[in-house]
Amino acid sequence: MKNFKEFNNPNIEYVFTDIDDTLTEHGRLPSNAYNSLWLLHDLGVKVIPITGRPAGWCEMIARMWPVSGVVGENGAFYFCYKNKKMIRKFIYDDEVIKQNRQKLNLIQKEVLATVNGCALASDQFCRLFDLAIDFCEDVPALPKSAIDQIVSIFKKHGAVAKVSSIHVNGWFGDYNKLSMCKTFLNDEFSLSLEQAQDNTIFVGDSPNDEPMFGFFDQSFAVSNIKEFINELKQKPKYVSRSSGGTGFTEIINHTFNL
Repeated sequence: MKNFKEFNNPNIEYVFTDIDDTLTEHGRLPSNAYNSLWLLHDLGVKVIPITGRPAGWCEMIARMWPVSGVVGENGAFYFCYKNKKMIRKFIYDDEVIKQNRQKLNLIQKEVLATVNGCALASDQFCRLFDLAIDFCEDVPALPKSAIDQIVSIFKKHGAVAKVSSIHVNGWFGDYNKLSMCKTFLNDEFSLSLEQAQDNTIFVGDSPNDEPMFGFFDQSFAVSNIKEFINELKQKPKYVSRSSGGTGFTEIINHTFNL
């Protein structure tokens, strides 16, 4: 990975960014990172958070943050607030969502009964598509062996499982953050991922960002990526000096000469 200061492209129009531990620090959104979002908005740059966070959170983010849309639950949907209308694009219809939830409920019971110390993520109540198991957000941090055990239970049931900086997220279906980014760009801006490649950066911090790191030539990570770097097959091209929201601010300030 290269130092973020080696990056030079004055033509960036789109910023895709993870939220937890990319924009946030210790579970809070610091003022410098949020201010960076507003600076980008005022420059006319289109900011799209790409997160594992739930539909309930994404409704608020799309409506109240200075963003052009938000991809949530690791690619299950995007929300976009335009002209006082909320646009919602879901990967599945209500019947498939219901069927998948029944299967996820079985996984939830097994994980909670098997893996000591984990818990259901506190935001699970406002999720539509996935199951989020907390391994360090509101519980004492679990060892890697416990995280691996959670992942293995999801996979045993045929679910996809991805590790973020705080949760193991599991779902049924062949989608991820990148696939819904493709849908979002096509639907809202009539662009393909390939067309947007040269004018886009992505900023992330953990293994569930790997599809984005792998596709975008101009991909960044904040410095806390180093906790996961040995697990990544597809690594970011650039890394910040600092972690979390401060690292995001460093990347944005350098990229846009702020």
